[in-house]
Amino acid sequence: MTDTTDGKQAGRKSATRRRQVAALPWRADPVEGLQILLVSSRETRRWVIPKGWPMKSKGDAQAAAQEAYEEAGLDGRIASRRIGEYPYLKRLKSGVARRVTVDVYPLEVTGEHATWPEKGQRTLKWMSPVEAALAVQEPDLRELIARFAKVELPAEERPAPAPAPTPMRVALTRLRRRITVLWGRRRRWP
Repeated sequence: MTDTTDGKQAGRKSATRRRQVAALPWRADPVEGLQILLVSSRETRRWVIPKGWPMKSKGDAQAAAQEAYEEAGLDGRIASRRIGEYPYLKRLKSGVARRVTVDVYPLEVTGEHATWPEKGQRTLKWMSPVEAALAVQEPDLRELIARFAKVELPAEERPAPAPAPTPMRVALTRLRRRITVLWGRRRRWP
């Protein structure tokens, strides 16, 4: 698969589906210095950056900026070149887990909307680069944030990342909760 000049990917359709685009929202606060915005994922509530599938009508950088608006209500200047990539396991609607590679584009935030499409579905938090890097679970995203912010993560502050829950683990957790609820109801019956 190759990148074309406008940032869109060329190649097989199935290969394109396994690549996402993301915005790394940042701002330079006069008091706090450089800050990174993280959003919570909808299902597992872990800290991530706004990301989604490429869009046919937009280049990859513009699609990443669109995701930042939809997930966090952000406006800003998106870089035309990606700063890196990271892999993660994406659980599809079918329940199948697929390895997806995410291309990351820095987004200098210039405005925040009061309302946006996914408001109320996610939590947003501005963090220092070190806090943001340590908050994400994906090791490659952690390193990408630290490299972008030009910060060194001390070894003692680098806990082993907790593995993201696999679709099977999520399904088993839900099943365990249902069984517990049903078992509790059954025990109360005469």
